[in-house]
Amino acid sequence: MNKKIVIISLILIIILSIFLIFKFKNNIAKDNELNDNVNESVDSMDKIKLKINNNEYEVLLEDNDTVKDLIKLLPININMSELNGNEKYYYLDNSIRSNPSKMSKINTGDIMLYGNDCIVIFYESFNTSYSYTRIGKIIDSSNLKEDLGSSSINVLFEK
Repeated sequence: MNKKIVIISLILIIILSIFLIFKFKNNIAKDNELNDNVNESVDSMDKIKLKINNNEYEVLLEDNDTVKDLIKLLPININMSELNGNEKYYYLDNSIRSNPSKMSKINTGDIMLYGNDCIVIFYESFNTSYSYTRIGKIIDSSNLKEDLGSSSINVLFEK
């Protein structure tokens, strides 16, 4: 009787081990698939380009309805006006969807929508209590202030 119990126990251990190995391999495959999907979504995050004074800036876009509406308008070449020594703005001909939230800090390179029709590019960081809808962030804004200058300027937004 003891021999039968030992054999049955060994068989059960082998079956359980095979099941656990299969389950472990399956979970690893699922984890790898999830990682691939995350990496793919990061790689495929929408970006647009800004052309300012013959220099090109890459913008990493937010994932929101405002951006979806803005992308439908591209390419657009706009004449942005100066405001407060820290931003350029332009009022679109038509409103786009917005979902503003109160900001505490604006950073150099932030691109926002003020209200539902005013695109703003910030070239200085500062604290604020205004509400904006995030559009995106210029990836390398190191020369942005110099390129935007202190007066109105043409900016091309394109895919």
